Amino acid sequence: MGTVIDSHFLALTALVTIAYQFLFFIITALLKFDKVTDFAGSTNFVIIAILTLLLKGSWHFRQIVLTLFVVLWGLRLGLFLLIRILQWGEDRRFDEMRNNLGRLAIFWIFQAVWVWAVSLPVTVVNASDRNPFIQVEDVIGWILWSVGFIVEGTADQQKLRFKQSSENRGRWCNVGLWKYSRHPNYFGEVSTVIAFK
Repeated sequence: MGTVIDSHFLALTALVTIAYQFLFFIITALLKFDKVTDFAGSTNFVIIAILTLLLKGSWHFRQIVLTLFVVLWGLRLGLFLLIRILQWGEDRRFDEMRNNLGRLAIFWIFQAVWVWAVSLPVTVVNASDRNPFIQVEDVIGWILWSVGFIVEGTADQQKLRFKQSSENRGRWCNVGLWKYSRHPNYFGEVSTVIAFK
């Protein structure tokens, strides 16, 4: 399939990300509804991965695996965060931003830059014509991604269960993986991102 805007889809993915994040910024700003913020970030990764795979049309094994990983991670995280915020009712991160359009816009700009930059590995791989044999580095990356995905999902569920108990209100989560690390969910997320590189 031919290229769209540029051969590595860098400009295209930037435009898609800006448009997608701008749409959710408008929803948030006009409706003072910030429950979709994390969902918008997570699902943007999914859109970029699928879009670049489909546009290139190469369907090499490495492209399919990487796209599948991004889709699984993005949907799991996005749905988890959306369900969590719908249960909690509000996101305190936005208490000072809801009525300050400039601060809210800065947040959304940073989210767009974050999504686009972190999506670069899947964008570059999916735009490539190369179809190298699977290397040891690929397998190591897939294992690292799997460990990170499991750790992140487990840590998120453990903290959610901990916070749902009224006796734990205001207390730091110290059960499960949280016994060993202050932020095991971030360790898992960083591991999935490093695995893509």
